[in-house]
Amino acid sequence: MALVTEEQIQKFREDGFLVLEGLFSHEECKAMKEEIFRILQDMDVPLHCRTEFSTQQEEQLRAQGSADYFLSSGDKIRFFFEKGVFSDKGDFLVAREKSVNKIGHALHAHVPIFKRITHSPKIQEVSGRLGLVKPVIAQSMYIFKQPNIGGEVTPHQDATFLHTQPLGKITGFWIAVEDATEQNGCLWFIPGSHRAGISRRMVRTPPGTIPCTEFIGKEQDYNDDRFVPVPVTKGSLVLIHGEVVHKSELNISPNSRHAFSFHVMESENSTWSPENWLQPTTELPFPLLYT
Repeated sequence: MALVTEEQIQKFREDGFLVLEGLFSHEECKAMKEEIFRILQDMDVPLHCRTEFSTQQEEQLRAQGSADYFLSSGDKIRFFFEKGVFSDKGDFLVAREKSVNKIGHALHAHVPIFKRITHSPKIQEVSGRLGLVKPVIAQSMYIFKQPNIGGEVTPHQDATFLHTQPLGKITGFWIAVEDATEQNGCLWFIPGSHRAGISRRMVRTPPGTIPCTEFIGKEQDYNDDRFVPVPVTKGSLVLIHGEVVHKSELNISPNSRHAFSFHVMESENSTWSPENWLQPTTELPFPLLYT
């Protein structure tokens, strides 16, 4: 029996997103979560988060450290924190495991469980049904959406950050490691919004410039009533078209909303923008999804 039907593929093309409930087992979700907590126990907190800064020059060095840490994270495992979790001396104000916003951006390359999930026969079958011929993995992230403090993700299109020529070559795979509800910050989409192109791009600025990226163009204003909530249960896969507008709200609940997400590019007859913040490296060229 096919994991995804032709009717579901058609719905994805119409709406720009699709939910496949229960694609991954609770055991697989548990394995991902356990591995992430092992990684958190060995977490190396970057210096730009740890140091107390006072002068303008030191603030500039901190910003540069943050910029370099982000821009060079494409082939590494790096930690990105929620706002307000450090004191001005760099001490944790909350438990370490409750401080992290996400871990990225190469879990798919360096951590066996995430590599297995990303290249799993289920993902490969779904990708084939989507018509992907030569998909490559650009990035991966583990997103925590921490209880009570998990920040909102404002309306955006993934192709703003992961730009290709032509458009339409980016697909997001978003796996609910825990239940995602309206209370703990599930995804919201504007159905059909992927057909209108993109209105802005995030590009790299010249080396040594702060900030390290800038936006070309402007994000549109979206009416809240156009968004539909997409709560999903643990183990579900949400497919996300690169140009569909989506967001998530603050987590106002006492429950976290863990998710593992990765993006693929159809590399057949397409090119990756050299202006994207994320670039393949000699150490980690974008790996083929099909193995």
